[in-house]
Amino acid sequence: MLNADALSQLRQLKSDIKDSKVTFAGTVKATNGRFGFVALDEGRDVFLPPEEMQKVLPGDRIRITEQTDDKGKLQGVVDELLDTGLTTFVGRYLVKGKGHFVVPETPGINRWIFIPPKERMGAEQDDFIYCQIHRHPIRDGKGQAKVLHIIGKAGAPGIERAFTLASFDLAEDWPDTVTQQADQLDEAAIDALAGEREDRTEQPYVTIDSPGTQDMDDALMAEPNATGWKVSVAIADPTALIPGGSPAEREAQARATAIYFPGEPRPMFPDAISTRLCSLVPDAHRLALVCDMQVNNDGSLGDYSFHSAVIRSQGKLSYEQVAHVIEGREGDDTRDLSETVSASLDQLHQAATALRRWREANALLGTERPEFRLRLDENKHIRQIEPAVQNEAHRLVEECMVAANRCAAGFLSGLSHGLFITHPGLRADRADNIRSLLSQFAPDLAGLDPASADGFRQLMQQADSVTAEVPLKAIVSRQLARVELAFTAAPHQGMGLGAYTTFTSPLRKFSDFYVHRVIKSALWQQPLQPLDDRQLETLQETQIKARQAANSLENWLKCEFAPSLGEAPQSGVISRTVPAGFFVRLDSNGLEGFVSCKDLEGKYSFDPVTLRLTHNKNGRLFQLEQTVNVALLGVDRERKQINFKLVEDTAQDGQTQEASPAAEA
Repeated sequence: MLNADALSQLRQLKSDIKDSKVTFAGTVKATNGRFGFVALDEGRDVFLPPEEMQKVLPGDRIRITEQTDDKGKLQGVVDELLDTGLTTFVGRYLVKGKGHFVVPETPGINRWIFIPPKERMGAEQDDFIYCQIHRHPIRDGKGQAKVLHIIGKAGAPGIERAFTLASFDLAEDWPDTVTQQADQLDEAAIDALAGEREDRTEQPYVTIDSPGTQDMDDALMAEPNATGWKVSVAIADPTALIPGGSPAEREAQARATAIYFPGEPRPMFPDAISTRLCSLVPDAHRLALVCDMQVNNDGSLGDYSFHSAVIRSQGKLSYEQVAHVIEGREGDDTRDLSETVSASLDQLHQAATALRRWREANALLGTERPEFRLRLDENKHIRQIEPAVQNEAHRLVEECMVAANRCAAGFLSGLSHGLFITHPGLRADRADNIRSLLSQFAPDLAGLDPASADGFRQLMQQADSVTAEVPLKAIVSRQLARVELAFTAAPHQGMGLGAYTTFTSPLRKFSDFYVHRVIKSALWQQPLQPLDDRQLETLQETQIKARQAANSLENWLKCEFAPSLGEAPQSGVISRTVPAGFFVRLDSNGLEGFVSCKDLEGKYSFDPVTLRLTHNKNGRLFQLEQTVNVALLGVDRERKQINFKLVEDTAQDGQTQEASPAAEA
C-alpha cells in the first residue's frame, strides 16, 4: 500500500511527464470514412486513426501528441478536449436488441450513438429525432445522446422539410414578441405615415410576378422623354413600419433571408408584414422607397434620385400577361388593362431592351439556363417537374431591378458606410489554370489577365466568339470565387460592374432591408445602427446556410422522385466534372445525377486545367457541356445523390454547347 509520500511522488511524476510531452492544438476534420484528420494551428494536417476518431466529434478543438504506427506512419493520439462546438444534431432512431441508438445524419459522425433510457422521450424505431450530446466520447470513445424532440415519422407528409429545418438549426415558429409586434400593425399605421410622403397613388405602377407570389416587393412604371426614358422602380418599405432594434428586425436579421423551399417557403417576416401590409398588393395604398432613374437611348444610366412615397399598384400582372402585351397579343388577360398601364409597359420594354444592350456591350449577362418548377402532391413529394419558361417580361423585370440596384450602389459609394455585394472573379488558386487554358486553346485571349476585373470581363465577353476544343466560358465559370458582402465598394466581376448592391428585395433579404436603412439615414437623417464586422460575417454565413438548406431539401425530394424515371435513356449535358466522374443535368427535367468512372471501362485521368476526364489508353474524353445519354442507376439515399449510368457514347471531341456563366447578382 502506497503511503502519502509515495502518492505525492506519483502525482508529481505524472505531472512532470505531462509537462514534458509535446502536444499540438488543432481542429478535427471528418471524412466519409471512420478515420479523420486534425488541422493543426501551425498549418499542417495530422491523420487520426479510427480508434482515435471515435473519441472526438467534427469541429472539436483538441490537443494531440504524435506517434508512429507499426508501419512507421505518423498519426495523432488525442490528448485533451479543448472545446466542442457540435452540441446538437439530427438523426434516425434505431433499436438494436436492447440497445437504443441514434444514427446521425450530420456529416462526419459515422457511428451510432447510444441513448440512455431516461433520455429517449418515447422515440420509436425509424423516428427522425433532434438530439443533444449528453456525454462527449473523449474519455473512452463511447458518447451518449439525449433526445430533445421528435421531428416526425419517416414517410410522414412534409417530414423532409421539417427534418431539413432541424438539420440546419432553422426555427420555424416566430418568437411571441415578433408575432405580437406584427399583430399590432394595421392599415392605420400606413395612413399615419402617408401624409409625410410623396403621393404617387395615381401613377401607373404595376407589379410583375408569378401568379402565386404574395410577398410582392417591387412595382414599375416608365415614361418617355427627350433622351430616353424615366424609369421608376418602387420598392416595398418595411423599414417604415418596423422600428430599428425591434423584435421583428432582430428576427429578420437572425433569419437573414426568406428560404424558398419547394411547396412552402420559410419567410423572413411574418405574413402580416410580408404578404399584407408591406406587400405591394393592387388597389391599396402602400409605403415605398422609390428610385427614379434616367435611362438613355443607348441604355446607359443618367441621373437618379430616391424618394419616400405612397403608391397604389394598378395591377398584379403575371409574366405571361406582360409578355402578351409586349408581343401585341390581345386576349382576356390583357383586355382590361388601362391605356396608361399598357403605355407604361411598352415604355418599360423599350427601356429594358436598351439597358440589356448596354450590359451586353459593357458588362456581363448571365446565360439563361433552363429552369424547372417542382410541383408537389398532397404528401409534399414531387408530383411533376415542368419547365419554367423565361420570357421578355422576366428580362424586363431583371433589367429594371439591376439598373435600380446599380443606382443604389452608386449612391452608397459616396457614403462613409454602405453595404455592397462584391465578387472577386476567379478563385485566387485557379488563375494560373485559366492562364494555361488560354495559352493552349485560345491564344488570341492569352494576353488578358483573368485575375483582373477588366481582363475577366473581356474574357467572358469574348469567350463565346472563340472557336476552341474546350468550352472556355463553362470552364472559367466553374472556378469562380464566392459572392461576398462588404462595407466598401469593390467590383462585382461576375456581373462585370465596378460596384453593386441590392435593395429591391427588403421583404426577402435582410441585406436589402439594411440598405434601405442606410439610404434613408443618409437622405432623411433617420436613425441607423450600423452593422459591425462580426454581424456582417454572421449575416453572410446565415445566407449561405439558408441556400444550403434549400438545396438539401430539393435534392432529397428529387432523389425520391428519381425512381419514377425508370430505366429509359435520357439525354442531358455534363454540368460538372470531378476526378471520380461527372454530373449530368437531364434536358427534360433538370435532374442532376452522377456517373462514376468506376462504371466506365478503363481508367480515366482528370485534367484540372480543362476539367476533362480522358481515357488513359484510347483518348475518349468527357468534358463540360457535352451531350450524353444516361439511364438511372440508382439513388444513394445517404448522400442524397442520384446515380446514372452511361448508355450511349455521344462524346464528341471539341464539340460542345454554349457554356453558361456563373454570375450571382
